[in-house]
Amino acid sequence: MSDKLTREDIFTQQNQHQPGIQTNNVIKDDFGWETPVDVAPLPSEGKIYDKSSPLHGRKTIEIKAMTAKDENILMSEAYIKNGTVVNKLLESCIVDKSIDINELLTGDRNAIMLAVRITGYGSDYKTTTVCPSCKASSVHVVNLSNLSIKRFGAEPTEIGKNMFQVELPFTKKIVSFKLLTVGDETEAAEVAKRREEMLGIKSGESRMTESLMNSIVAIDNITDRNKLSKFVDNMPVRDARFLRKYINDITPSIDMNSMFECPSCAKEAQVGIRLGLGFLWPDSEL
Repeated sequence: MSDKLTREDIFTQQNQHQPGIQTNNVIKDDFGWETPVDVAPLPSEGKIYDKSSPLHGRKTIEIKAMTAKDENILMSEAYIKNGTVVNKLLESCIVDKSIDINELLTGDRNAIMLAVRITGYGSDYKTTTVCPSCKASSVHVVNLSNLSIKRFGAEPTEIGKNMFQVELPFTKKIVSFKLLTVGDETEAAEVAKRREEMLGIKSGESRMTESLMNSIVAIDNITDRNKLSKFVDNMPVRDARFLRKYINDITPSIDMNSMFECPSCAKEAQVGIRLGLGFLWPDSEL
């Protein structure tokens, strides 16, 4: 299920200083300046977070608008080098400090990241696009507020638990799996890097099976990781492709694709927006 990431979804009011900013909940400093606080939607609607989590049942969270101090985070060579720059920025902008970034589903993290970017630089995002038809390169302006919110494509086994089940089409095995959180992805990347260094494995050689193993919790109630790994390595490709697609299809997130019309040949095509440091701090805005 998808919804439009409209201004009503993220920003409920406007003020005279900046469009789309709430004025009824602000952070004040000693100078009397009010740092605006916005509302970012959570595509998961908080359904899979434990009842003890501050994210449980939350459809939105409050974020403060980006400040000059937050740009210092984006400039930190230490954060960039160790890959924590985005998380540090989000930690700074999220109002509720009890929220653990690592607990967030990656789709929820992406939605917050998008909302933070809008507070800092507005809804318009310029990206260079190569037309797939005529190969001409052009600048395409995407209205980030019009991107769609992708909701859950399936219900968890129970509310408050990050667990889903599906039957594989060929082997008919019942797979129990979780959707990856920011912490899961960080841990998986670190494990993969250590293994590559120790065994001399080239990056990406085992990416397909590793991505499944990071999500799979059990197969027909078997939870032994060694047994699961052997099954995944020998899983029929039909089942493997089905499972990867199914997990992707049901994962809540933001649809980072936008349609554009090529100015050279007038044909329409789809452009994907990459979430990274350049997205949060576009060169064109410096």
